[in-house]
Amino acid sequence: MSKAVVVMGVSGCGKTAVARGLAARLGWRAVDADDLHAPQAVAKMRAGQALTDADRWPWLDRVGAELAEGAASPQGVVVACSALRRVYRNRLRAACPGVSFIFLDGSREIIAERMARRHDHYMPLSLLESQLQTLERPDADEPDVLRVEIDQPLSAVLELASRLLQKGG
Repeated sequence: MSKAVVVMGVSGCGKTAVARGLAARLGWRAVDADDLHAPQAVAKMRAGQALTDADRWPWLDRVGAELAEGAASPQGVVVACSALRRVYRNRLRAACPGVSFIFLDGSREIIAERMARRHDHYMPLSLLESQLQTLERPDADEPDVLRVEIDQPLSAVLELASRLLQKGG
């Protein structure tokens, strides 16, 4: 099992909760990639503006550095990071060869309901459509991406994600 894991998906799918839960189960460090965004990027999202690739590259490099550091440490790391496009995932793979991904997949309705309920996040519900349009769903030719449906309780999502990681997919 890789000692660097990215929990990925669109905003509102539960990345942070799953990353924290997996990290606790594994005794690893949890990192929320949202905390690695530049202040300008956060301000842009708060204003309801989608980020561009130019906004994302330096952020992805910071995420990749966290992954590489975790993979090299005895503890390991689980990072909550959208990683919506294949090119973003490839950038993380280049920074940390052997990284594994858990793709939290769910319907627009489930995710919109979750986003509408949270009040402590800068990503507004109005950007969900942009996130869904940006998402390039991982295909079978990305065997390091393990898919988990989010239409179940967090405990079940964590159990499935843990099992998939343990057996490598």
